[in-house]
Amino acid sequence: MKILGISCFYHDSGIALIENGEVLFAAQEERFSRLKHDASFPYKSIEKMLTELNLKKEDIDICVFYEKPLLKFDRLLSTYMHIAPKGFKSFSIAIPEWVREKLFFRNSLKKHLKKSLGKEITKNIFFSEHHYSHAASAYFPSPYKEATVLTVDGVGEWATTTIGHGTNGELNLLREIHFPHSLGLLYSAFTQYCGFRVNSGEYKLMGLAPYGKPIYKQIILENLIIKNSDLSFELNLNYFNFLGGLEMINKEFENLFDLPARETNQDISLHYCNVASSIQVVLEEILIELVNEAIRLTGVKNLVLAGGVALNCVANKKILDESDIENLWIQPASGDAGGSLGAALAYYYSNFDIQKNNQNDAMKGSYLGTGYSNEEIETELKQQNLTYKKFNDEKLYKFIAKELSNGKIIGRFDGRMEFGPRALGNRSILADPRNKEMQSKLNRKIKFRESFRPFAPTVLEEHVDKYFDTKNLSPYMLLTSDVKGVEINPISSTNLLDQLSAINSYLPAITHVDGSARIQTVSNEINENYYNLINEFYNQTNCPVVVNTSFNVRGEPIVESPKDAIRCFLNTNIDILAIGNFIVDKLDQKIDIKIEYDIQPGLD
Repeated sequence: MKILGISCFYHDSGIALIENGEVLFAAQEERFSRLKHDASFPYKSIEKMLTELNLKKEDIDICVFYEKPLLKFDRLLSTYMHIAPKGFKSFSIAIPEWVREKLFFRNSLKKHLKKSLGKEITKNIFFSEHHYSHAASAYFPSPYKEATVLTVDGVGEWATTTIGHGTNGELNLLREIHFPHSLGLLYSAFTQYCGFRVNSGEYKLMGLAPYGKPIYKQIILENLIIKNSDLSFELNLNYFNFLGGLEMINKEFENLFDLPARETNQDISLHYCNVASSIQVVLEEILIELVNEAIRLTGVKNLVLAGGVALNCVANKKILDESDIENLWIQPASGDAGGSLGAALAYYYSNFDIQKNNQNDAMKGSYLGTGYSNEEIETELKQQNLTYKKFNDEKLYKFIAKELSNGKIIGRFDGRMEFGPRALGNRSILADPRNKEMQSKLNRKIKFRESFRPFAPTVLEEHVDKYFDTKNLSPYMLLTSDVKGVEINPISSTNLLDQLSAINSYLPAITHVDGSARIQTVSNEINENYYNLINEFYNQTNCPVVVNTSFNVRGEPIVESPKDAIRCFLNTNIDILAIGNFIVDKLDQKIDIKIEYDIQPGLD
């Protein structure tokens, strides 16, 4: 039986297809529509899924939506009634949309599904609660038969945080914290205050935090969040505007930190670095307390995480190091797109009395999207009138490794696309981590983004503890670790780039200002091609590490197709495109190439 999970209409739209509990396909709609954080119905994803798996529309048996819209409407209506007459502007925007379509969501969903999959599927539509979908996406693919489950995000229907217990294929939620009290919304409020876009810039806030010191920690704990004796928490709503307004914060929030919220194009001063550092520390401490309480409730020290907050890799490392857990697994598509997978798995395990038997990570490295053959790639290269060379695997890896060591930046397109927000080697831009100029070059000349942003390394898993202060595997780039042998020279400058230059590291391109890195470990079993490429770089340089950043520029989704990859390559300063078994060197091209992207660093 093939079960299709769907998430859409609120945040990142995505789909996942399972059969007998196995994940066959998963992808976000943004990759196909080319609209960042696309929340629309995933027509293109479904079409690509059918093509990728050689399926017919009628092969899909059941569809499960990742949340229950009527419960969400209940929350919205209750909130507006509670704060009335405040919030009228927000009410006037939200409610008409609900009355037009979302209130009668089943009928609306039927129309979309009929258009994409045919009439028969409309007889088999089911719904899963938002946080149960998150929890299911974390527990069922994890390598544990029994696990403590923690989900933390902005808000689902009512829940913002849940503690659950999974055992032998049965998943139960034991405790919930309800809206408006939310760690995700608290972190998003600081995202706005520091000048980044809510629901997309939270990772920037995390990256900014190491530049500052947590001097506002007590102000946050004394004014913004109340921790209860049962380790739940409440927000002091006097400082927030998200209940009925169009912004996350109000003037009282800004006054608390003495300066107004940073404008998007404003230089980042030390003040905002300190604020970012403070909320990051508060988030970590509360998460550790929640984890320990969850362990106390379940008695199980295998922890699995999902929800948007689970993408905070710095907090994840603190949980691993400082909580009572023994093992940790994090859903790589922890946000709303991953809820599609959880919805499908929740239905499967709830309705077929199936025990959970997998003892390995069932996400297949997250390589669950579309893939393209060498024939399809070559057709596109010819259509674009590009000059290229074809190599066998061995010669390809030798060539790429040599060019990386020569300081070249390489766009890599190979195999099936990753599911989730991280590029894990198949849709990645690669570079030499030993190059001191590479961090700045990648940010300014390739990604067109803020210069303070760090880059992540991919390391061969058997070498991880030689270069990083950890023995933990991190296949999904969701844990940080200190880089070994780093010296941080004290400086008086508050300039962010000056702080980066004060770092003395063997791997300067991936070492953040605090001496850490967000690592991805890769194994031969999970991604043989990517492993062999890095291993060849190791053979040539004695360095088993490469820079890995997503194959895109700021404001665009990660590339999905050969056409996307070629466009990004031609319109940025990427030197070489390694696409399938083909090499496209920019210096070899006979066509006129212009760098089209013109995005100023600092702008969202």
